Amino acid sequence: MTDLGEHHAMPMHGHHAGTLERTLLIGLIAFLTVIDLFGTQAILPALAKAYDVTPAAMGFAVNATTIGMAVAGLTVAYFSHRIDRRRGILVSLTVLAIPTALLAVAPDLSTFTVLRIAQGLCMASAFTLTLAYLGEHCSAMDAGGAFAAYITGNVASNLFGRLLAAGFTDHFGLQPTFYALAGLNLLGAAIVYFWLTQAAPMMAQDQPSRSPFSVWAEHLRNPLLRPSFAIGFCILFAFIGTFTYVNFVLVGEPISLDQMALGFVYLVFAPSIVTTLFAGHAVQRFGTRVTFWGSLAVAGLGLPLLVFPNLSAVLAGLMLVGIGTFFAQATATGFVSHAATTDRGSASGLYLASYFFGGLVGSAVLGQVFDQYGWAACVAGVGISLLVAALLAVRLRPAAERPLPDAERDVPPPSPAAVH
Repeated sequence: MTDLGEHHAMPMHGHHAGTLERTLLIGLIAFLTVIDLFGTQAILPALAKAYDVTPAAMGFAVNATTIGMAVAGLTVAYFSHRIDRRRGILVSLTVLAIPTALLAVAPDLSTFTVLRIAQGLCMASAFTLTLAYLGEHCSAMDAGGAFAAYITGNVASNLFGRLLAAGFTDHFGLQPTFYALAGLNLLGAAIVYFWLTQAAPMMAQDQPSRSPFSVWAEHLRNPLLRPSFAIGFCILFAFIGTFTYVNFVLVGEPISLDQMALGFVYLVFAPSIVTTLFAGHAVQRFGTRVTFWGSLAVAGLGLPLLVFPNLSAVLAGLMLVGIGTFFAQATATGFVSHAATTDRGSASGLYLASYFFGGLVGSAVLGQVFDQYGWAACVAGVGISLLVAALLAVRLRPAAERPLPDAERDVPPPSPAAVH
């Protein structure tokens, strides 16, 4: 079996091959973890028609996963020190297939919403535990690339998950689509079982046991983590608000795309698969704040294009928003793990709880804005969220100014045989 940290023990001529193997494995696990989240968003118009509800009502039901994700993020943060990372990821992905399959036969919108919440619980558990695993098993040098690979897997899930869901729905209907997604969840569990091995984390293991609430309090006192949590809220607020309700713009007049064509719209995520991989390098070269501001600027440049009643302009805008928000997310997740002074799993859980809560609020608030005031007002709300995130990033000090986390002080560098 392959350990994510195994390449560190390889001789220099095998380092690049090991890094590539690790990157592909991390990206694939991420892809299969959140494919249900993004795939279902691509068939929103079909679902709204099937349940005979408004765009806002269906948008909230589909994005109810973020309720479960926020709860799971906090739960994992609370029990982080007791959860075996690999076993937790494996169980989460296996159980995820159950509510995914049941969505195929959900009789009403309330049942659909409850099942989406259940999906969120499982997805966020796997997501949070994987981020904790990466933070604990990757060296400082490799962490940026590992987190970027994980977020890149999310980008690929945005693209191919939406294409798969749109294609299946167009050719076979809604029920086979959810059964196919459930099968992909089980494939993710199989990959974790066979290829993700357990290894001792790099951080010290002899630290005294602490109350989870005292750990949370330390994270919330951390002047670097507080703005990071709020930034995560803003990122998903903006992303969900854009990519949920633009579906209704694309199928409506004057663009009038059909379901299959709507799926191909999400090829706009293809450039993000490449650009997000460079987030770690960008942070090392330019620092967290500059990288983050640059990411948000790219996303902001796409917003005016979204309100043009022209498919090419909207596609260009969506591409820029995707590149910018995913690059920002990769930057933020890596920063949180590095800035935490204790229990990185708990810090990642709090960050993701805030991140997913931002998605829930964005879906609800911008859904009402979309229903009552239209798409241009919805895009303006997205812009406000990005602006707030940029202002919060002022409080993120460059890496050179940050104190070394307690867990990493006086710890000698790992030997060539050590895993990370």
